[in-house]
Amino acid sequence: MKKQILIAGGGIGGLAAALAGAQAGWEARLYERAPAFTEVGAGVQLGPNVVRCLQAWGLHAPLQAVAAFPERIAVHSARSGAELASMRLGADIVARYGAAYAAIHRADLQALLLEAAQQHPHIHLNLDHSVHGWRQEGGVVTLSLARSASESGELAAFEVEGDALIGADGLRSRVRAQLLGEAPARASGHLAYRAVVRQQALPAALRSTQVTAWLGPRLHVVHYPVRRGELLNVIAIRHGQAPLDLDGWDHGANAAELEAALAQTCAPLQDLIRAVPQAGSGWRLWPLLDRDPVAGAHEMAQGLVALLGDAAHPMRPYLAQGAGMAIEDAAQLQQALAMHDLEVPLRLRRYALNRWQRNARVQERARRNGVIFHARGPVRWGRDAAMRLLGARLLDVPWLYRGV
Repeated sequence: MKKQILIAGGGIGGLAAALAGAQAGWEARLYERAPAFTEVGAGVQLGPNVVRCLQAWGLHAPLQAVAAFPERIAVHSARSGAELASMRLGADIVARYGAAYAAIHRADLQALLLEAAQQHPHIHLNLDHSVHGWRQEGGVVTLSLARSASESGELAAFEVEGDALIGADGLRSRVRAQLLGEAPARASGHLAYRAVVRQQALPAALRSTQVTAWLGPRLHVVHYPVRRGELLNVIAIRHGQAPLDLDGWDHGANAAELEAALAQTCAPLQDLIRAVPQAGSGWRLWPLLDRDPVAGAHEMAQGLVALLGDAAHPMRPYLAQGAGMAIEDAAQLQQALAMHDLEVPLRLRRYALNRWQRNARVQERARRNGVIFHARGPVRWGRDAAMRLLGARLLDVPWLYRGV
């Protein structure tokens, strides 16, 4: 009989874990608390290290059908508008690292993973299932769940057994909370404003086929094409405290707040920020949360339980690797689960040993990049001078893009 892997969470990481388990010869049972598979947010960048993982799962054609493939990255001063550095992507990245650099809407990424999971005979997807807890004993892990039993909304509690449990249930992971007994993720003091707009609705001068970053004191803006270039993803991040009642927050106020924060930036950037509400559905505000970098393999796996993606290593977006590291996790999990000569706890420990240091390095580098991106005074002058001098050598990240 096939071993059973239980997966908590049906986002990008959870679906990737399901594909990984099935590819390794396991029966994958995924439980998602929402009544439908949906993805909020906007775009994500996928470096060649991540694109190679998707290609290994046979997802090259689906990715080509929905992603954009920028030809260039350019970094500008948010104050003056001057270009500080650039690097060619496209064929140059493929030649160096064996895969493309892609930009994709989060919903499109989840959709292509979901379609692949739905087509696999050994993946079973279960919606409207909330995880309440788990226990492991006697070589079995038991997951406690609840689901709506009737139209009245009453919940029915039940349990399922498996040979391993993967917590891919995000920043507020219940699997992690029980495994490590930790407090919730902390506020970083950074606020992200995200928007997706139709390129055709923008003035021609604001449309783009490349990744562009604008660096300013205590803020930066990044934009790039997604969905075959039809949409432009824009994210602006500034220092600030989140509203106390985010659920009741009037997102209609975000545009004026963001325009005020960027009042000292150059005209082209301000033109883009002002165009967003008219060309799309407006700005959505997300406070950025994170944790300290992973401190050891024990923070990613213990016994029959392992963590993946944001449940294991939430990270700031300044290296554009949040979704990428979840997909890399899943690819490494596949290799570990396929080690059929090892007991399951040893397979999960092998997964954790092979992942924790890389994830910690990405978390730390992303945090450091945020300091550099938002630098002021002499540090900002030094950053700009270094970028002008070194150009693409500063933008390329060989240790990341080569993968593991």
